[in-house]
Amino acid sequence: MKIWAVRVLMLGVMLAAVTAGAQETPSGKVAIETKSIAVGIGVSWGDGKLTYQGKDHSFTVNGLSVVDVGVSKMSTTGNVYHLKKLSDFAGNYAAAEAGAALGAGKSAVAMRNQNGVVMELTSTATGIQFTLAPKGVEIKLK
Repeated sequence: MKIWAVRVLMLGVMLAAVTAGAQETPSGKVAIETKSIAVGIGVSWGDGKLTYQGKDHSFTVNGLSVVDVGVSKMSTTGNVYHLKKLSDFAGNYAAAEAGAALGAGKSAVAMRNQNGVVMELTSTATGIQFTLAPKGVEIKLK
């Protein structure tokens, strides 16, 4: 029972982040390419590009998920909000997500890091993957 309350609370926080971002001008944009494999616990890795203040900045992505099964490749794009300085972009992002990618599946998620930076992302996945739990990713600037 408690775990469902936590999931509902996390979903509410993420929806609030999405609503807040929709009313603001983005600080930047991201494009990310990742691959993942999962059997219970999922691992993902990849590279991305942040466009911030007219310049492109490369970064790496590493992530974990639980209650996850499958293999997929994902292309993700989105907007970045609340980014005041470049160094605030790096960090650990958390997201609440429940969805499936079958064939050329699409999904959307909002993620927030410890510096208050929010990313609103839309992904297209190829492969087969089922996720029913929160995700977390670590981003490091190159």
